[in-house]
Amino acid sequence: MALLPEMLNFVLIPLMAPGHMIPMIDMAKLFADRGVIVTIVTTPLNAIRFNAVIDRAISSGLPIRLLQLRFPCEEAGLPVGCESADTLPSYKLIRNFYDAAKMLQKPLEQMLRRLQPAPSCIICDKHLTWTADLSNNLQIPRIVFDGMSCFTQLIVHHLYISKVHETVPESEPFVVPSLPDRIEFTKLQLPGMFNPSSLDVHDIREQIRVTEKQCYGMVVNSFEDLEQRYVDEFRNIRGRKVWCIGPLSLFNRENLDKAQRGNKASIDTNQCLRWLDSHKPDSVIYACLGSLSRLTPSQFIELALGLEASNYPFILVIKGGEKTEEIEKWILEDGFEERTKERGLLIRGWAPQVLILSHSSIGGFLTHCGWNSTLEGICSGVPLITWPLFAEQFFNEKLVVQILGTGVRVGAEAVVDLISQERPGMKVMKDEVKAAIDMVMDKGKKGCERREKAKKLKELAKRSVEEGGSSYLNTTLLIQDIEQLVKKNKQSTQGSFIT
Repeated sequence: MALLPEMLNFVLIPLMAPGHMIPMIDMAKLFADRGVIVTIVTTPLNAIRFNAVIDRAISSGLPIRLLQLRFPCEEAGLPVGCESADTLPSYKLIRNFYDAAKMLQKPLEQMLRRLQPAPSCIICDKHLTWTADLSNNLQIPRIVFDGMSCFTQLIVHHLYISKVHETVPESEPFVVPSLPDRIEFTKLQLPGMFNPSSLDVHDIREQIRVTEKQCYGMVVNSFEDLEQRYVDEFRNIRGRKVWCIGPLSLFNRENLDKAQRGNKASIDTNQCLRWLDSHKPDSVIYACLGSLSRLTPSQFIELALGLEASNYPFILVIKGGEKTEEIEKWILEDGFEERTKERGLLIRGWAPQVLILSHSSIGGFLTHCGWNSTLEGICSGVPLITWPLFAEQFFNEKLVVQILGTGVRVGAEAVVDLISQERPGMKVMKDEVKAAIDMVMDKGKKGCERREKAKKLKELAKRSVEEGGSSYLNTTLLIQDIEQLVKKNKQSTQGSFIT
């Protein structure tokens, strides 16, 4: 690690939610490895989640620091200790959560004014709209991190511009205009910004959109070989300041980092690895529907029975949320865990996903298509069984299934309501789960082609972050850009002082 001649200090401000914090912790390690001091802004309970990984990075010599702020739970009407979106007892409290996050602006500004070296830039989650005022007050550039692909960014842009979705019935397919490929959706598959649900946060979304346009640039957790045409188009729209620096999950090279990425695993990692070692290569289905996904008991039952009916070994991650008791009651009364114990492993809580996916026995990944999970599947070289639930996950499914050709749809047709976690008449049934698994695990021509495409993408992903790769070069360009800005500002300040 070579330190830069001008000591830069990048301040990273993640949204307090696992899917947003995890890639930004990886990003901190990336920049620190390139000689930049990185200051991560977090709260006490979130710091505990990531302490093991961050402490290990610091002890290896990386210049990473944690800046902890008390999260004002009670002032915002949240339960004590509710410092992350996945700890909300109900998504009805999401507005309170954003209010609490906004209260961090004043104390953080005071801390950053005293910080040494002074902040060179802020890299923040796009959902933290108050960081626009923060960067203006500090007079430093604000770079937005949005945990989505350029493919998705481009779709969102053209839907906002064309409003094509507003004139069609909700279940009728329409074509998104002005894209490099013919891409179709129904209105039912669109994220909340285009498809209102019982979660009324329209004003927050609009503020996000406004402040996103004001940023200096954007960092994207993707790599150019994955979606080159979409990267090029999106750069044209944004005015070039778009840096694809991923896949960020590849900056966890040691088993311990993979195991502890995001949180302490709720299963002994050695036990998990022994279980995986006991199965043949490409034989196991790993099923996990994300940190915020909380399936209704009836939908969980269809998933579980579909895995059982497939007759393949499987790992099933259970995140029941407020429905955990009902789900556990069914597992016990039905005898599901006992009946499948010879070939099934249930993980309750946080799973060491990157570690599991990197094991040779994994043959397919049943995923909700969150962008982190999608990229982790791509980096592991395994085909995906796609089950999008909400947000931009149907967009990611389209990229994987149609553009990349490395996935099979499970058959979900509509986003679920974040509060009820279901949509009437839109349940995925066990036979659909089994059929998708059978297609992905098929050893015939189509199955082999899909698997070869997945393995090729794994190699391209790995190459992109190595020296000379596109993401490595983009990281260099970003650092150089900020370094030039810092020098320019110093010269400007010195000049005015001399006069």
